[in-house]
Amino acid sequence: MDSSYHGRSSPSPWLKRSALISNPRTLKMYSPSRVWFITGTSSGLGKALTDLLLANGERVVATCRNPAAHDNLAAQYPDQILAYKLDVTKEDEIKVALAAGVKRFGRIDVVVNNAGIGLFGELEAVPEEDARYIMELQYWGPIHVMKEAARIFREVNPKGSGGRLFNVSTVGGYRANPTLTYYSASKFALEASTQSFLQEMHPSWNIKGCILEPGGFRSGWSTGHNSKIVPPHPAYTDPSNPTSLFRQAHGNFPYLGDPVKMAKAVIRLADLSLGVRSELPGLWVGEGVEKTVAEHMSSFGDSPIELPLRVQLGSESLFLVRMQAQNTLEDAKKWEWISHSTNADDMDGENYVKKYLMGSGAFDDVDKAVSD
Repeated sequence: MDSSYHGRSSPSPWLKRSALISNPRTLKMYSPSRVWFITGTSSGLGKALTDLLLANGERVVATCRNPAAHDNLAAQYPDQILAYKLDVTKEDEIKVALAAGVKRFGRIDVVVNNAGIGLFGELEAVPEEDARYIMELQYWGPIHVMKEAARIFREVNPKGSGGRLFNVSTVGGYRANPTLTYYSASKFALEASTQSFLQEMHPSWNIKGCILEPGGFRSGWSTGHNSKIVPPHPAYTDPSNPTSLFRQAHGNFPYLGDPVKMAKAVIRLADLSLGVRSELPGLWVGEGVEKTVAEHMSSFGDSPIELPLRVQLGSESLFLVRMQAQNTLEDAKKWEWISHSTNADDMDGENYVKKYLMGSGAFDDVDKAVSD
């Protein structure tokens, strides 16, 4: 078991705060040795993230169905990578893979649920076996990883060191689009479970996480073995049908996102949640990056940043999520009379919210939003 930290004995995979501070207005540069467990590493984000982390001096349990895809990396970084065969639709394989990571590196610090495929087709067109499979792959798989990761963060890692969890959703996990019914359903479910899971974590465990909502990335997600496109249902073939228009647009749009830049964003989030800055060249440059980090340092020094529940990756994802949120707020305002009309006669809705919801202590995020 390798539990060293760049040759030094360390009780925790996370640097102690006192060791981070050299200047109260500077994020401490450091060479990390976190252990990452990543699913779906043979292509796209998983591959880009694995490559960058190894170059950054970190350790990676890189899981995919064909671990031979990492033979070159294993030869280049023999002490930093464990390439492991994993089908995330099989719970027993998930437990074995995580156990192998612990056996090899002594702990798991960051988990990235990334494995997935594209599935295109109208609700009526997609065979049920395909719909059920994508739920196994993109919902139940991550759920089983989360359950075992929580146990490791809490019971295997040094007490209080916890861990970080990044679940890769999609803009379609917040705003569903035609022909992506079941794909979006798996991501909607994953986002809901992630939100509940993070609220279930006791603060002393130091287990935190974030939902990543990428837009379109040049990752091969929608082509080849990474995707299945079901022929249109006969009732939907009219060129003016919304599904026909979406299919045409989807096939003609260039992809906006760069998987390497997405991988850098994930590492930044992991760093900022700890209050440190990795030395990987090029990690802390880019549109808005330097300015935002400088503003944070000016106000908070090297204090860790609380991870947001969701982060949109890509300008189109940000736009669509904002529009969906705006539409929801506008509908809520327009139809609030319907909402209030269902309250029991012996109840006052406003007082109920104040007394039972905000007064319970169980809705801290709501309390904070109202107080702000």
